[in-house]
Amino acid sequence: MAVRAVYIIIGGRVQGVGFRYFAKHKADELQIAGWVKNTPDGKVEIEAEGESQNIENFIDWLKIGPSRAVISTFSATTFEPSRNYRYFTIR
Repeated sequence: MAVRAVYIIIGGRVQGVGFRYFAKHKADELQIAGWVKNTPDGKVEIEAEGESQNIENFIDWLKIGPSRAVISTFSATTFEPSRNYRYFTIR
């Protein structure tokens, strides 16, 4: 099983629409560990680790987001997995 880690920044109308809870639900469903948080500049920041195919599915879901979200920017950068996370948390 290939483990992959990604750092994601999502911009647009992504705060106040349940995005962090949406991300946590999908991460738990796909057995992805890491965290999600809102940033002071109105974006959502995510660090996620999991099986490569599950990460791809997670990214696909995040590009859609919850129903009230409007995504204008999306950036995903792959990095070396640290395996420091056991769960996916909301910060």
